[in-house]
Amino acid sequence: MPHRLLKFAFSKEYPEPRMFNTPETLKPEYDVVIIGGGGHGLAAAYYLAKEHGITNVAVLEQGYIGGGGTGRNTSIIRSNYLTPEGARFYQTSVDLFQDLSRDLNLNLFYSERGHFTLAHSPASLRTQRWRAEVNQHLGISSRLVGPEFIKEQIPEIDLSCGGHQPPIHGALYHPPGAIARHDAVAWGYARGASQRGVEIHQKTAVTDIEIRDGAIAGVHTDKGFIKTKKVLSAVAGWTTHITRMVGLRTPLVIHPLQALVTEPVKPWLNAIVVSASLHVYVSQSSRGELVAGASLDPYELISMRSTLDFAEGLGGHMLELFPCLGEAKVLRQWAGLCDMTPDFSPIMGTTPIKGFYIDSGWGTWGFKATPVSGMTMASTLARDEDHELIRAFNLSRFEQFDLVGEKGAASVGH
Repeated sequence: MPHRLLKFAFSKEYPEPRMFNTPETLKPEYDVVIIGGGGHGLAAAYYLAKEHGITNVAVLEQGYIGGGGTGRNTSIIRSNYLTPEGARFYQTSVDLFQDLSRDLNLNLFYSERGHFTLAHSPASLRTQRWRAEVNQHLGISSRLVGPEFIKEQIPEIDLSCGGHQPPIHGALYHPPGAIARHDAVAWGYARGASQRGVEIHQKTAVTDIEIRDGAIAGVHTDKGFIKTKKVLSAVAGWTTHITRMVGLRTPLVIHPLQALVTEPVKPWLNAIVVSASLHVYVSQSSRGELVAGASLDPYELISMRSTLDFAEGLGGHMLELFPCLGEAKVLRQWAGLCDMTPDFSPIMGTTPIKGFYIDSGWGTWGFKATPVSGMTMASTLARDEDHELIRAFNLSRFEQFDLVGEKGAASVGH
């Protein structure tokens, strides 16, 4: 490091402010307590303060901010969903993402790449055509493309998959598909919320939630009791722990999902490539790393341990698509928790417990929903009424058998 830069870094004349406040103690009472310091919880805090003027808010995180699902995903952003409810919701999120760096005054490395969902059979191609037509009807930019277009956009791809898998017949192409830095999104929302008076408490675990006469009365933590009348649970894969505290039943099941990243290489993949048949999705980061993932681990388990079986399987399928990666070295791998719903749509909004709100059921598609989830949950908390974009996602739909079947666009589609 140059000596002049080092002198600048240690100079008291130019102190660098902290990204967000770190209060030593909890206040005895808050208007809103948000459990979970990931992207969704921090975004909800930010929009509560910015859009609704509610600043007496505590965000409680048992670990460090962005250390859960927000920091354990592949950062893909898209809106090519199948249901009208899903398409409107995720398109709003894409619209927010496109201006989010300016809004948060922080470079999120948002980069539109184009999203290819590959079809390896005539039947799969018909499905992608159906998705394209539904997307276009709903105002989403998607279209069916053939092998020639895929090869033109991604010269390194092997359309024959090395002869080991069915060849590529075409793809659903979604031009707005993008990636962003997930840690920057979390830190940007944390800073924005903190600047507006929200308190962020890391290393603060919730141990119980107190209910009196069917309404929220407060939150017990390992640092003391907090009075509050409103609690938002935004803890993704740990949701069942929180709902158990309030006696709320949900149809959530938790599965691990693994991903890996290679060493940085010269940029060559300027697209997001997804193959549901091979259970592969891959993109290249701004630093040159290839970020890739596969399908959910088949067992229900609250665990973030990675496995050799995943790395071997994913590595083999990546080589079938991109033989040029034969010498690429895996830098690291990790696992996250996916809180899955039966209809592959989230559970959001009000609950039968007055003052208890839920933001969960994110499965493998939570990061791309960060801005819209924060915006809609903030509105729901402020008005005690589900925002119009999330009414279809209320927990009550399972009791009423009014599901939002999104499996065709959400499963491994990232």
